[in-house]
Amino acid sequence: MRIKTIILFLTVSLLLIGCSENDNNSDAKKNSAPKEKVEEKDNQGQLSSLSDSRYFEELPDIPQNTLEVINQPPGKFANKTVFQEGVTEIVNSEIEDIPPLPDNPSEEDYNKYFRYIYSLGANDFQNPEDLVKKWEFSMFGSPYLQDPKYQFKENYNVEIILDSSGSMGAKVGGKTQMELAKEAISEFVSTLPEEVNISLRVYGHKGTGHEKDKEKSCSAIEQVYGFKNYQSEEFNKALDHFQPSGWTPIADSLKESFASFKKYDQKTNTNLIYLVSDGIETCDGDPVKVAEEFADSNVSPIINVIGFNVDAKAQKQLVKVSEASNGIYTTVGNKEQLSTEFDRAQEILLRWEEWKGNAMIDAESKRLDNNLDIMKYSNDWNFSKDEQMIRISEILSLLREQKKINLNHEKELKKRSTKVSKLIEKSHNEILSDMKETNKKEIETLKEAIKNKYNSAAE
Repeated sequence: MRIKTIILFLTVSLLLIGCSENDNNSDAKKNSAPKEKVEEKDNQGQLSSLSDSRYFEELPDIPQNTLEVINQPPGKFANKTVFQEGVTEIVNSEIEDIPPLPDNPSEEDYNKYFRYIYSLGANDFQNPEDLVKKWEFSMFGSPYLQDPKYQFKENYNVEIILDSSGSMGAKVGGKTQMELAKEAISEFVSTLPEEVNISLRVYGHKGTGHEKDKEKSCSAIEQVYGFKNYQSEEFNKALDHFQPSGWTPIADSLKESFASFKKYDQKTNTNLIYLVSDGIETCDGDPVKVAEEFADSNVSPIINVIGFNVDAKAQKQLVKVSEASNGIYTTVGNKEQLSTEFDRAQEILLRWEEWKGNAMIDAESKRLDNNLDIMKYSNDWNFSKDEQMIRISEILSLLREQKKINLNHEKELKKRSTKVSKLIEKSHNEILSDMKETNKKEIETLKEAIKNKYNSAAE
């Protein structure tokens, strides 16, 4: 009996030692195993660490000076009112998965959060150099200008290149962007002098936006009218010939335009192109390179580009296309703004008609016109500033409704918005002062003065 007891005792002891060693080995393995990054989640299953969220990666910086204000990219909801039917739902969907701010946020947390909000609500502020280019463009025929592009010639040729990709079907105020563009173009060409040669070229109007249709759509570039004088019935029939459909072959459209323009040498022709697009090149071309080659040719056209509700990436490319020919880039958000750009071209063409009758441009009168432009520039800038601040405030309200931030968070983030708004106001005053001062000079001096100050804004 005693022997059995001893054997039982030894067996239990060995088992206990084995278990202890296994536990120790298990702990050692746990301690030595590489630690995986664990994303803590709150009770709603959302990421609680801002550093772990993709929403706060690669965000544009908040502007710190005038140049950065001019150069800031438009936000995802630029020029939109958040509290309106259709938009509120989209913004709520955009922000529903972002992590909430911690109860006691660090300065870095606040900065990350505000940069994200700013990337949604920022507006596009017009580069003052673009306004100067418009002044120069408006002075066609003036003895102040030396560039042959801006001197009137015997013949005048205008081509409108219109984006008919699927995104032009987006609605603005109840009508599609395509409908608004067609209306503005029709009104523009109907008022041109009889002698002007007009061309209308369209791209992306066949196929769909699906990958399977890419080749078909990217090759869909058609000159539906011109070059010839305006005939209302024929032109409007050509304008109704297409609807928004597929992809965006800007580069190849410019190549085909180049081929059509080759017979119009700049020595006897003033050549003007208006490219209206709501997006970036999507057919693997290089529109900037083509525009540079086009501008350096014997045709030497001015390529003015109108970005219709474009995003930051598309705007960057379209600006470079216009710069290749010393043209003008303008962002528009509705038909009224689009018509304003065509009205400017119409004024030039009417002046060309007067020039053919030996009329002279009164430079002093032009300076007065420039003052009106400065006033409009100032009003637009202030409107964009106020609208941006309201939009950011509206986004903050939605964030609080979704319990992403509390009242104290909202107050702190609004302070940052107010700080940016004060910088934008200071920038406005600085630019306005420069504009008024330089408008007293001849247009070439004016252009050089502002370009030197803000020349890196578009780089």
